[in-house]
Amino acid sequence: MAATPQQADAALRKAFAGIKVIDTDTHLSEPFDLWTSRAPAKFKDRVPQVREIKGKPTWVINGDVPLGGAGPVSVIRKNGEKIRGWGFARLRMEEAHPGCFDIKERLRYMDESGVWAQIIYPNFLGFGGQRATQLPEDLRLLCFQIYNDAMAELQQESGNRMFPMTMLPWWDIELSVKEAIRCHKMGLRGVNMNNHPQSHGLPDLGHRDWDRLWEVCSDLNLPVNFHIGASDESAAWFASMPWPSLLQNQKLALGSAMLFINNAGVLSNLLYSGVLERFPKLKFTSVESGAGWIPFLLEALDYQLEQEVPEVSEVLSMKPSDYFRRQIYVCFWFERAGLPAAIQALGADNLMYETDFPHPTCLYPAPLSYPLEGLAGIDHDVLRKLTSTNAAKLYSIPV
Repeated sequence: MAATPQQADAALRKAFAGIKVIDTDTHLSEPFDLWTSRAPAKFKDRVPQVREIKGKPTWVINGDVPLGGAGPVSVIRKNGEKIRGWGFARLRMEEAHPGCFDIKERLRYMDESGVWAQIIYPNFLGFGGQRATQLPEDLRLLCFQIYNDAMAELQQESGNRMFPMTMLPWWDIELSVKEAIRCHKMGLRGVNMNNHPQSHGLPDLGHRDWDRLWEVCSDLNLPVNFHIGASDESAAWFASMPWPSLLQNQKLALGSAMLFINNAGVLSNLLYSGVLERFPKLKFTSVESGAGWIPFLLEALDYQLEQEVPEVSEVLSMKPSDYFRRQIYVCFWFERAGLPAAIQALGADNLMYETDFPHPTCLYPAPLSYPLEGLAGIDHDVLRKLTSTNAAKLYSIPV
């Protein structure tokens, strides 16, 4: 006999008793006045803002250059209904769950769903800030700084329960260093990074030119986060990878399921690069990419390195899997069958819980009950690590 809603709720309360759950991947639907309300007067007409174009809310820059539809990027309607497929792209802000964009309503939703704190990622600027290339050069840094200022305000207004990640001006290494320091002083707890700067004329992230940023992030205890779809390359791959003959909703599902492959490439390069050797206290996170595939990847990297790189000791003193356990975190959400095996293979110290609220793959409307089914019978202390203290330690969040 299936459990009643009351029985399921009681089971959840018992399972998470004494645990302050931290959701390590959610998104903010940026208010339409985020930039115009904070920009200096001479830039107010040029910064990102929303105008109606052919009856559709549209983000524009420089007054009249369109940058795409302005919606909540949410699959949750105001009445709580979850939209399936591409229908969410037609949703207007006023039709969406207010927790997508309103701080008080987000906190209300968190309380109702049993989540104590959330890590916040952007929508409009791109998951890794890749939209910077579409902004006029004289506005790029200003737009990113305004966003970061607004996120510091949000964190304070939330009572330190919502923790946005700093958007780095990745197109300039020294600017990235300065912005990481500036935002750390404002209380932000980590940085969000474009994972393919080499496609825009910069060195790749393993090059020693980036060591100045890695040194600062290490010294300030700022984890570096790589969200899936955080570069032009990975976003384009999302659209081009599905076969043309598939239905549009099939393409959405397949792209969402496979985006982690780009992060596998980022992590693999990072593990081979020597960055983790040079900065043993620096932490990295692969966001919204899952965990079940990680054991296979690490085994492959260890094996191939041993077989094919006889000079490896000149760059690395440990196996890639050892660096991973010391310095890299990954987030899980929908996994059930593969999660216990991943925990057994990796240990419980590098995995963190997420929901991806309010995006298409989010755990809604029961964000805690879904992963709990994959963790049935798990030790309470391990559950606490996975859903709270790992993230608390990484992002310096008191629990």
